[in-house]
Amino acid sequence: MGTFRVEIEIGDQEGRRYARVEALVDTGATYSSVPRPVLEALGVVPHARATFVLADGRQVDRDIARTWIRIDDRELTLVVPVEPGAPILLGAYALEGLRLAADPVARRLVPVPGLLLPLVR
Repeated sequence: MGTFRVEIEIGDQEGRRYARVEALVDTGATYSSVPRPVLEALGVVPHARATFVLADGRQVDRDIARTWIRIDDRELTLVVPVEPGAPILLGAYALEGLRLAADPVARRLVPVPGLLLPLVR
């Protein structure tokens, strides 16, 4: 799939202050990633650590932080703080949680309905 960029807002943990940034849509990444300086400027601090597999197969431990990602009127939390200068990525967890899908041809995000498992009796 081709890549494209979208404008998003990253908010503090209370959803009071936001920074507008450009993010690379990456459906292959589990979580979104945001450079630490952006998060620190908003007062966002990590709350957990997890192991991730990089594109080259290496495993790394990274922090996870609760923050807000806002696109239009949709909001969600959880990002991975990354080193300064790293690209801001909008990952699969955020896309699914925001009920958005990547349209690689038109290079945009499109709303999709949420999915539920029907109750079977």
